[in-house]
Amino acid sequence: MNLNQAFIAELQQEAVNTRKILAAVPFDQASFKPHEKSMAMDRLAVHVAELSSWITLILNTSELNFATMDFKSYKATSSEDLLQYFDTELANALKALENASNEDFQAPWSMRNGDVTYFTLPKAAVIRTWAFNHAIHHRGQLSVYLRLCNIPVPGMYGPTADDRQ
Repeated sequence: MNLNQAFIAELQQEAVNTRKILAAVPFDQASFKPHEKSMAMDRLAVHVAELSSWITLILNTSELNFATMDFKSYKATSSEDLLQYFDTELANALKALENASNEDFQAPWSMRNGDVTYFTLPKAAVIRTWAFNHAIHHRGQLSVYLRLCNIPVPGMYGPTADDRQ
């Protein structure tokens, strides 16, 4: 099996869960933050939605340099807008994965800030940690935000307390 097929299968499976939690985000409570150091709920939701775009970035570049990047965060205005953004980035990531060879996944990729290199790893490892695991981590955070706002939390790896009612 080619690595791209394994990554595609996993991304498609996780996308179902990501879509469930993004659909539950209440935009009438978009500015909710559980702590002053926390991201606002809408910003966290956009971050979850954008993380599949990191797969495209990783496969199409050799590094991310925070000192030279020109990043503009997407600003979602509704659940529909957020889901459309997610679907677009997901489609781009799936296309990038479809076009990737096993050799592409072994190529080195670095994250840096100017002269400071945070890490250099094979692209496969970066996709696993900085796209897949990173998205799962922030989905977990988002589920806590929903719970604190008394919004039913969708089941992702089985039923939640809300599903059992």
